Order: sequence, then structure tokens, then C-alpha cells
Amino acid sequence: MVIVPETPNHRDRIRALLLGAFPSAAEADLVERLHADSDAVISLIALRDEQVIGQAMFSRMIAPFKALALAPVAVALPWRRQRVASRLIENGLQRARDSGWEGVFVLGDPAFYHCFGFRAGLARPFSSPYAGPHLMALALKGGALPILSGQIRHAAAFSAMG
Repeated sequence: MVIVPETPNHRDRIRALLLGAFPSAAEADLVERLHADSDAVISLIALRDEQVIGQAMFSRMIAPFKALALAPVAVALPWRRQRVASRLIENGLQRARDSGWEGVFVLGDPAFYHCFGFRAGLARPFSSPYAGPHLMALALKGGALPILSGQIRHAAAFSAMG
């Protein structure tokens, strides 16, 4: 398995992966809209014999510092529980650090995202339509976010999900 940045040639295979990984087309449509709106910043895929078996996307947020949102993360059913998602996320977080981003927000299962350093407590002081125990943040520089509260907003494509 290799982790590489997606290219336009991968888009149909990514859409097929997302349609198979989620109960509706919402996440596949989200990825397409993030690309169309130029809000996709880092989009990585896991390839096995040229087959797209996983994908993770980091998109631009409106925040009081340079922040990304991590979503969606998907892995084809036969490849789950084999660290595909973990490798995609770890690779994406390193790319975000290397590119000067200061923090990442994710909405998901705390038990899973905690192992990457995401904490609900870091996200709690931020105002967001997604506020709650499943909204978590990760500081990418020095262990602390540069600003500890304020309003955050995901890219417009997220609100279109309904």
C-alpha cells in the first residue's frame, strides 16, 4: 500500500470508494464540492495495486488561526482495521505541519481520534455549529493552539450536507 496525493485521475475511484463506505452520497458530494470551491487543501489516497482503498481530506476552515478540517476519512470494507485510515491521517497531519498549518478540527469518534492527539477540550472553547463532545482539535505547533477560543466555520460545502 502506498499513500499519495490524489490527482484528478483518481476522482471517479474516490467517489466510488465513498459511495461504498457511507450510507448515502453525502460524503462523495462533499468531496466534489470541496474541490469545486477550491477548499480542498490536502487530499490523500491509499493505493493497493492501483486500486483506491482509502481516502482522507483536509479542507480549509475559517478560524482565528490557520486551521483545517479533517473529513471525510474512508476505507474500503476489506481493508478496514489494517491501519489504512491511521496512515492516511498521520501522513496528512505531517503534510499540514510541513505546510505551516497551526491546527486541525475533526468531528468524529473520540476513541479513534484521541490516538492522533485530537482533544475535545481544545475544541470546546470554539463556537461552531458542530460544537459538542465529538468536535475535537489538534494543535500542530508546540502542543497549543495559537488562539484558544473564537468562532470556527467549516467550508461552505459542509453546510450543504444538511
